[in-house]
Amino acid sequence: MAADTADDSAGGPPPFGAGLTFHGPLSEARADAMIARLAAASPATVLDIGCGWGELLLRVLAAVPGAKGLGIDINGADLALGRQLAVERRLSERVEYVEESGHGTTRGPADTVLCLGSGQALCDPDGPYDLVTILRELRRLVRPGGRVLLGEGFWQRIPTDAELARLWPGARVEDHTTLDVLVDLAIEAGFRPAWIETASPEEWEAFESGYRQATELWLAAHPEHPLAAETRARVDRQRGHWLGYRDLLGIAYLTLVPVG
Repeated sequence: MAADTADDSAGGPPPFGAGLTFHGPLSEARADAMIARLAAASPATVLDIGCGWGELLLRVLAAVPGAKGLGIDINGADLALGRQLAVERRLSERVEYVEESGHGTTRGPADTVLCLGSGQALCDPDGPYDLVTILRELRRLVRPGGRVLLGEGFWQRIPTDAELARLWPGARVEDHTTLDVLVDLAIEAGFRPAWIETASPEEWEAFESGYRQATELWLAAHPEHPLAAETRARVDRQRGHWLGYRDLLGIAYLTLVPVG
């Protein structure tokens, strides 16, 4: 699911994901409901880990007058887009975007912490993806009485070896857990799961097709471009990964409340 980009200079292909509203399988209706639940707690501060351009962060701030937000990410281009969107929505005085890693961050605690598909930002970059560490860090970064919105992958069913071979390079069963285990780990980390929901097949299809659409349209219009062959291979590879995990990988959105 990692973003794959291409050179869009000199009339080249657009980057994957160009034109997406959210960088993940998230519909407008689900986003609105999430924001309403988060806004009901009246957060004064919102921290977005691995924010990208921070679409959900900006929407939470718009829903909570006076709240201030901070988004951190290592992708400078996404952060630049976020700053532009903040200016357009007259939120630039209430939000800050910082280009840095979330590993060991001292940016918290905050009343609301967002971490949507960005758990790797909280892990040791030289170590494995570690749900226990991610949840422990989120518990550290949220204030008492606050909220954490975690978007995390899970296996809808345990894949076979043959199915794993169709996924991303080096895919392992240990890359994800099942939904029940994910929720149990959140509880063990000191949370109560106030709301559990999962992305629908329609949300997945809208995201995955939208992720490639601009690039696919460019390829259809520029089949002989010098970058067409490498771009076509990259698009075909990414599509193949999705078709491999389409019925295996889910995304859970957990609204977590710290205990005590």
